[in-house]
Amino acid sequence: MGRARVRSMVAAALALSLPVAASAGTTGKIQGRVIDRAKQPLVAANVSVPLARTGAVTDADGRYQILNVPAGTYEIKVSLIGYRGVAMQDVVVSADQTATVDLILEEAPVEVQEIVVSARRPVVDVSLTSTLASLDRKEIQALPVQELQDVVNLQAGVVDGHFRGGRAGEVQYQVDGVTVNNSYDNTSVLRLDRSLLEEVQVISGTFDAEYGQAMSGVVNAVLRRGTEQFRWDGEILIGGYAYQGGDKRRTEYQSTLGPFDLGTSAFNAPGLHQNYQISLSGPLGLPQTYFLINGRRYLVDDYLEAEHRYTTTMGDVPDSLEDEISPEVWKVTHPDGDGSHEPLGYSKEWSGVLKLTQRSIKNTELNYQAVVNQIKRRDSNWAYRLNPDGISRKETFSISHGLDVTHTLSRTMFLSANLRQNYFNYEDMLYDDLYDGRYDQAGPGIGISAYEYGANVQGVEFNRFTQKTNSIVAKGTLTSQLSRHQQVKVGGEFEWPTLEFGTPGHLLYSAGSGIQRVENLPPYYPAVQTYHPRSASGFAQSAGEWNDLNLRVGLRLDCFNPMTTLPSDLANPANTIEGAPPSPLVPTTRKFTLSPRLAVSYPVTRDAALFFAYGHFIQMPGLGQIYTNADYQMLQNIQASSTSYDIMGNPDIKPEKTVQYQFGYRQALTDWFGVEANVFYKDVRDLLGVEFIATYNDAEYARWTNVDYGTVVGTTISLDQRQRGPFSWALDYTWQRAYGNSSDPRETATRAEAGEDPRPRNVPFNWDQRHTLNLTLGFSDPRLFLGTMVFRAASGQPYTPNTETGFGTGSQTNSGRKPSSLVIDLRGERPLLIGGRSLSLFGRVFNLFDSRFLNSGTYGTVFSTSGSPYYSRFPEVDRVPLHDPTRFYPPRRIELGLTFTSERPRVVAAKP
Repeated sequence: MGRARVRSMVAAALALSLPVAASAGTTGKIQGRVIDRAKQPLVAANVSVPLARTGAVTDADGRYQILNVPAGTYEIKVSLIGYRGVAMQDVVVSADQTATVDLILEEAPVEVQEIVVSARRPVVDVSLTSTLASLDRKEIQALPVQELQDVVNLQAGVVDGHFRGGRAGEVQYQVDGVTVNNSYDNTSVLRLDRSLLEEVQVISGTFDAEYGQAMSGVVNAVLRRGTEQFRWDGEILIGGYAYQGGDKRRTEYQSTLGPFDLGTSAFNAPGLHQNYQISLSGPLGLPQTYFLINGRRYLVDDYLEAEHRYTTTMGDVPDSLEDEISPEVWKVTHPDGDGSHEPLGYSKEWSGVLKLTQRSIKNTELNYQAVVNQIKRRDSNWAYRLNPDGISRKETFSISHGLDVTHTLSRTMFLSANLRQNYFNYEDMLYDDLYDGRYDQAGPGIGISAYEYGANVQGVEFNRFTQKTNSIVAKGTLTSQLSRHQQVKVGGEFEWPTLEFGTPGHLLYSAGSGIQRVENLPPYYPAVQTYHPRSASGFAQSAGEWNDLNLRVGLRLDCFNPMTTLPSDLANPANTIEGAPPSPLVPTTRKFTLSPRLAVSYPVTRDAALFFAYGHFIQMPGLGQIYTNADYQMLQNIQASSTSYDIMGNPDIKPEKTVQYQFGYRQALTDWFGVEANVFYKDVRDLLGVEFIATYNDAEYARWTNVDYGTVVGTTISLDQRQRGPFSWALDYTWQRAYGNSSDPRETATRAEAGEDPRPRNVPFNWDQRHTLNLTLGFSDPRLFLGTMVFRAASGQPYTPNTETGFGTGSQTNSGRKPSSLVIDLRGERPLLIGGRSLSLFGRVFNLFDSRFLNSGTYGTVFSTSGSPYYSRFPEVDRVPLHDPTRFYPPRRIELGLTFTSERPRVVAAKP
């Protein structure tokens, strides 16, 4: 870590140590009614939540409400003089949701032991006004998943990171209710292991006005907290790949150079996966101060193996043969590597969490938390399989940390606020020093098409890119229970990101002159650029509950200021056209947007409800995209009557906008089986796209603007059978139709440059997956075995067929459909009891039947001439990709692990 980064971290830590308040998104509400056997209300009964150190007293109707309860699983105790006390265990509280717990007390004139009962989470929550998947810690641990993103991808309406047909990057990721999105590309700055998660909420439909900078969904990860008693737990896991010989991933590669033939080789190996994590929590030794600390080491080796057959340096041809043989051919016949093997790609991750909780101040809770990731990886580049040292290295360091404070003003009102720093630093380059001599010794990657299908026998990747985001986020929320029927929440959020991105020194190569280096030569070869945009928002949200009728109304105001300049006259973009009106730089303008939200849930019966939701949702595009090429001096030499297809940046872009409608029905058919069905419609406007601007000298250039659009319509059906005996299952099915004028913002410019018709049209988006089905089967006998199997089935996504080889032979865009796919993952666990402590042996199998194809952006490639991932109608033309196994879905992976904890099990497990 450099000195500048250390100073930034220290300064931020000092700033965040000042007294501030924390955010919403981590606490929920418990409410209910206490009655006697005659169904008469009991007044002044004491209802307490000991673990949360809070409680309430019932009113004249026997009703109670407890606000600001942290998400988790609790025991609720109820007592009243003359009645036998009740302790309700396993009450699950979700962030921003209401848990209803009704209790019945029996008369007992003489003091007797309290009754202990276990709560059952409702199979269907009829009070919800939208589509919300909420998984608690126990449910997450039972799934064959490792990280937060694995959990998200299992939810209804999510297709390869796209929520209900939206583009990638339209989701707000939060940790404890505060954004951790990187404003550069609207992705999360953190990777969260499942061991850290207390609860995960995935909202794939409409959502409250509290949530902004998202058009398709919200993911809120609530982290574990420190405990009052010392506890520890951990996990050790190791695994690798297992698949049959003769698999299409194990193709042998044969040279066709005749006398230069070096034989055949197979590139496959059992890539190793290792995960080691441990968590400690308990009292810190200070008054009412508790801690949680977690550390994780995660190591992944790719299943593809590389051979060091060649070094990166150029072939040294003897002087006598320089006129007869090229350096590449010479090197093929004279391999200079040591012949060793290693994984083609790998990832090495350190991550950790520190969380401190302090409750000694009356009516106030302070939390400090820090989540850190450090990842070093090398991606699998098949072209470098004989020369792996030429692949660039990618390093990521990210930290999200801050201080939260929650202050209870009264039993019906509390204040939450947060100050958070989200820091993200990414580098992609082989050598840190631009002037490293190894660049000159190697040159760019070079191979011979007739040998090993073009594998590079020398050279290195010239990638040099860095991206850094240092963002300060401040958020405050005031929640007030105005009456038993209505809760109001108001708040605001400010974000001050500093964006740095670009190429830290350009490497230019030509065969005659070798490598030239350019460090900062704007506008064509600029140095790393820095921008300081600002955003602010305010919201008001009302939640009303009248006789089980739930009405949520909200309004959100967003403001964005790009804090930069652009030409005042786009027809004279560089202010260099003779005779044209002057075009000085002028400041960009602030963008203000109002977003109304409305949602209602109407009870049809006690166990069934209709719900409807409507809302406007806005989001700025990834700022890295709109700031790139924002120096219009690049057009200073644009020729008359010519066209520039290099897309110019436009920081003055408007927010993208989606209007969503959702209507649904949910019902608990029994206390263990529920169903939910809904239909949704999304009208997407002002998406980032390309327009062509005409200049005064009759030239044209491409520029980002709000021009693309889309429409999504669909339905989801979910069935949930809670455990009956040892078995449980859940199924969700999504049908959707996602259409628009372009799947990628650059598509219009790409078509125009290729001479195709660039005018808008309505075609399926690349991720228009009509049918998606997720089925989860569970078996649970705590004394013997716990097992979960997940089926993921999907119909084919679109592709553009090609009937012939060559230019202009493609059919209508996305008029073909790829094959369907099915992947099965499973997890099994054997609980043990050793020394009175819980211990579990578990195993996981990913891609059980070794499927080679899956509809996804990474592994969903098919040949445009055949529509198949396995063959092409023109094998000679496609000979290189036909022999590239990286286009297939990763093979079967088997993992074995051990979990251990200091907690004593409530149910005694079988002895080993």
